[in-house]
Amino acid sequence: MASSPSFGDIQSAHKRIFDVVHRTPIATCSTLDAMTGRTLFFKCEHLQRVGAFKFRGASNVVLGLSESEAAAGVCTHSSGNHAQALARAARERGIPSWIVMPSNAPGIKRRAVEGYGATVIECEPTLDARETAASKVMADTGANFVHPYDDARIIAGQGTAAIELIEDAGPLDAIVAPVGGGGLMSGTCIAASAMSPQIQLIGAEPCGADDAAQSLACGELIPQTSPDTICDGLRTSLSDLTFKILQAHLAGIMTVSDAETRDAMQLLWERAKMMVETSSATVLAAMLQDNCPIPQGARVGLILSGGNTSQPVC
Repeated sequence: MASSPSFGDIQSAHKRIFDVVHRTPIATCSTLDAMTGRTLFFKCEHLQRVGAFKFRGASNVVLGLSESEAAAGVCTHSSGNHAQALARAARERGIPSWIVMPSNAPGIKRRAVEGYGATVIECEPTLDARETAASKVMADTGANFVHPYDDARIIAGQGTAAIELIEDAGPLDAIVAPVGGGGLMSGTCIAASAMSPQIQLIGAEPCGADDAAQSLACGELIPQTSPDTICDGLRTSLSDLTFKILQAHLAGIMTVSDAETRDAMQLLWERAKMMVETSSATVLAAMLQDNCPIPQGARVGLILSGGNTSQPVC
């Protein structure tokens, strides 16, 4: 298993990518505060470059490559946001990128990847097909593989969002972030635990793709086999690396239905004027549940992971 990044790695990543990523704003909404009974601070990563937090991790990897490594280019497999992030980060360094995308990837995300100049290789929507296609690209081109989340450099980059959230929002009692492959939540756990050891860390996950909740409940990694959710960015499985990090830090994972996610997505649009994708809306959906473990009156940071959607509601 790859080694876990340290808080020092996240701080180094923050310095490395400082000039290329947006320091996204913190948004508040009194209506949503009243509905949840807590003071909410939204970290607006849907306003990040490429429309998602993924640009942080991809930039950290690409900018950290040596000249000889960079010359060979980069490759990954991704359904969307990581693909866009890596393609743009590669374009900005002036190096080639090859992106393997499943045939069911959202069109808005594929068009963006192509717009950033990447070569897109389409494959069947299975993990085996994605990995096989990526392996062929690397064999043919010598490109460096950049995993969407099972990479300490990626996790370190994603953790920079939590640094900014805590610095800009002030003391927080809890942070909630979406969980798919676990890269964002892992980086958040490491950064937040170092900056505020008493903070409560909660993951939000779709009921139809709840491998993380199942894995943490039984104490061993349970792979995702047949995800069924509108949250296309959260259909991936945890890796051994991200599972171990979440197991060490998370207070729990809340699962939300697709109906709850749609409702939260609409609330974010109507009440806070924030157009986010479904994966982002899971964090508000969790806060609206009656069984939310975060105490009433708490100051809570919510990471809105992305905004790559073609319409405000599903």
